[in-house]
Amino acid sequence: MKPHFDQNKIDSVKSLILSSKRIVITTHYKPDGDALGSSLGLWAYLKSLNIHADVVLPSEFPNFLKWMHGSSETIDFSKTPHEAAELINQADLLFCLDFNDPTRTEGMSDLLNKSTAKKIMIDHHLAPKDFCDYTFSFPSIGSTCELIVHFIEALDGISLITMDSAACLYAGIMTDTGSFRFSSVTAETHRVVGILLNTGMRNDFVHEAVYDTSSEDRLRFLGHVLLNNMFVLNDHKAVYFLCTKDDMKRFNHQSGDLEGIVNYGLSIDGIKMAVLFSERDGIIKISFRSKGDYSVKDLAEKHFEGGGHKNAAGGKSNLTLEETIQKFKTILKENNHA
Repeated sequence: MKPHFDQNKIDSVKSLILSSKRIVITTHYKPDGDALGSSLGLWAYLKSLNIHADVVLPSEFPNFLKWMHGSSETIDFSKTPHEAAELINQADLLFCLDFNDPTRTEGMSDLLNKSTAKKIMIDHHLAPKDFCDYTFSFPSIGSTCELIVHFIEALDGISLITMDSAACLYAGIMTDTGSFRFSSVTAETHRVVGILLNTGMRNDFVHEAVYDTSSEDRLRFLGHVLLNNMFVLNDHKAVYFLCTKDDMKRFNHQSGDLEGIVNYGLSIDGIKMAVLFSERDGIIKISFRSKGDYSVKDLAEKHFEGGGHKNAAGGKSNLTLEETIQKFKTILKENNHA
């Protein structure tokens, strides 16, 4: 189903865009394909209107996304905090893409909360926080990139989507829908993809750029995790993976090297939930994935300070890796997850 953008809100947002002098686009910490793709897709659209905007990211993004048009012009808060803070403080319009809570920007959250700019949220996560002046939240849509196309369409700007920006948007749709295999994919999703393909964008190039550019170290790291750090809990129809800081150092870990590892667990016959535990930034980061009606959202929210979607969620733990694993197993046992 096509998301409904209230025309009165769209008219107001359009006026804001045309009247704003300093626009900033931002997204969540550790941007993935959907976060970066939606940010650059919107950035390119504004640029086509001869409107200047800056994309300010809370942190670095994976190397396999560096091909995206405009990625070299983004500002990384984690590397240049003063420049990023100045842009946010001076902004009169702030787009918040692919996140529903300022805390998801980590170190940038205070800047966003204190900003006096008009804020516009475009997102597909459940339970958005009330921190924006205009909120376009559609949890049933598979990606924020798809929402950006709908948003541009509501602004009568489809003809302004270029081949380069279409590739960014397609990448976000492709990655956030698991290469179009998740239940969030609809006929409307494919209509949007048709719009992007009609720009001349090559979907085969995007797929290769995202999935076929692994380093030798990354492949060896993947093999090590699958062979030595995969644990199957048949009684709970679950599997979990461990990525220790020592392993990541041994295999010269780069940003993005953990992407997709958790999904391998769901390829095992009978498995309904897969979890990846990784030692990063002094805490344990957790990625949850599941199939069908097996929800991981509540598990992440209730026990691991996280959240997300029914079949894809994230969380964290301040315990040690061993303690976190034990906590996870205890939760499964007490709640009879199977």
